Amino acid sequence: MSEAEKNESEGGEETEEGVSESNIEESRSGEEGVDTEENEASEDEDYGMTMVISGTEMDVEWEDNASVEALRKLVKDGSISVQMAMYGGFEQVGSIGSSLPRNDVRTTTKPGDIVLYSGNQIVVFYGSNTWSYTKLGHISGMNETELTELLGNGDVSLKIF
Repeated sequence: MSEAEKNESEGGEETEEGVSESNIEESRSGEEGVDTEENEASEDEDYGMTMVISGTEMDVEWEDNASVEALRKLVKDGSISVQMAMYGGFEQVGSIGSSLPRNDVRTTTKPGDIVLYSGNQIVVFYGSNTWSYTKLGHISGMNETELTELLGNGDVSLKIF
């Protein structure tokens, strides 16, 4: 039996190219299923986190690493609130209440850097320091003066959701 005869016996109308309308629809619905699954997986992977410091929402460029992925999983279960404390005149630091995977590398931070220290503390810099940290992200859209005004005048609260 020819392909055209099979299509006609299955109830599909043949197009000029010899492909039935029903086969085209099956092919399209199959493609859409794959696209949908890929989009859903992509949305899970790209789950955005929002950081707010003392009521000010930050634009954060998050790193692509195991620590940030673990932080995302924590945040999906509910927001994280951290009472931060000034330290050294260049950073705010606070416990996140959980240990995250770490990949510490000796680095010199710059204002706006967000790092993991000792696997369980989040640090936000408004100055610079050299130490071994795991980089989590960077606050964009604020200059050093704005960061110092926000972070350099006493303890702050940080929330990630």
